[in-house]
Amino acid sequence: MSDTLQPIAVSIGDPAGIGPEILAKAWMRRREEALLPFFAIGDPRSIATVWDGPLRKIDDPADAVGCFDDALPIMEVEDAGEIEPGTPNMPGERCAIVSLEIAVGLARSGAASAIVTGPVSKAELYAIGFTHSGQTEFVAERCGVAPGNVAMMLAGPTLRTVCITTHVPLARVPELLTVDLVVSRCRVTARGLQRDFGIANPRIAIAGFNPHAGEGGALGREEIDILLPAIEQLREEGMDIVGPLAGDTMFHPRARAQYDVAICTYHDQALIPLKTLHFDEGVNVTLGLPIVRAAPDHGTAFGIAGRNMAEPGATIAAIRLAGEAAGRRATAQ
Repeated sequence: MSDTLQPIAVSIGDPAGIGPEILAKAWMRRREEALLPFFAIGDPRSIATVWDGPLRKIDDPADAVGCFDDALPIMEVEDAGEIEPGTPNMPGERCAIVSLEIAVGLARSGAASAIVTGPVSKAELYAIGFTHSGQTEFVAERCGVAPGNVAMMLAGPTLRTVCITTHVPLARVPELLTVDLVVSRCRVTARGLQRDFGIANPRIAIAGFNPHAGEGGALGREEIDILLPAIEQLREEGMDIVGPLAGDTMFHPRARAQYDVAICTYHDQALIPLKTLHFDEGVNVTLGLPIVRAAPDHGTAFGIAGRNMAEPGATIAAIRLAGEAAGRRATAQ
């Protein structure tokens, strides 16, 4: 299978963050982790600043396979300006966006089997006019997929979670939660688990929005008015789904064994348990796209950038997961 797959494109992310370091470390562990060939996209200086290992500039993704054993392949994009780890700047942010754009284009054209996106700083991107709430939404738009038809999944060895709402203020979640949105996220999630994870009949659990899943309406009506009608509709469609469950009791080991994914109503409800359990292994996966997209589930960590302290585990996990999903898609064709 791996012999027929194109290499994986990895956008470095913010040049001043830990993206360059963890990508270099992932390449150094390529053999012991049995990673499929991948190549970086970005300013080579961002990696050379924090790593003295071998880099090989390439113009064609196909060239990555031939040099992957001996050097980290990289497609060079526009100058990221003065690169100082831990200190982001506007040229670096523009470089991060261009790198992401190129990665998406290569995957859509079939020149890359999947993309892995390095960590970026949303605050820094917003300062240069980035209008999307995150890389997930940017990639979805570039793939021509409506925001409601994708799902942001966080995946670790013992837990997968999906956000119904993502990067929005918590105060806005009640107004954004609708039956249609819940149904759409669950449908996308079920198809994604089948297509990219090889789970034929996914077991889905939905978390309640309010404490104790609303206590029958005493602590809020979102469960009664929104989540239960969505669950009933999905059950009628044949989906194996339970809930709404109390968010404080659905993430212990016995509970996690009862489902393949937890659908959560807001960002922190999904990310806190995942990062608590699998901080160094968590992967952000975008379901519902025509391409495979994964990312390490952590940020730029400017505070430790350039200090050789960053752990590459999540990037390694993202590259591995992206390769496995791409392989399943290729086999299914």
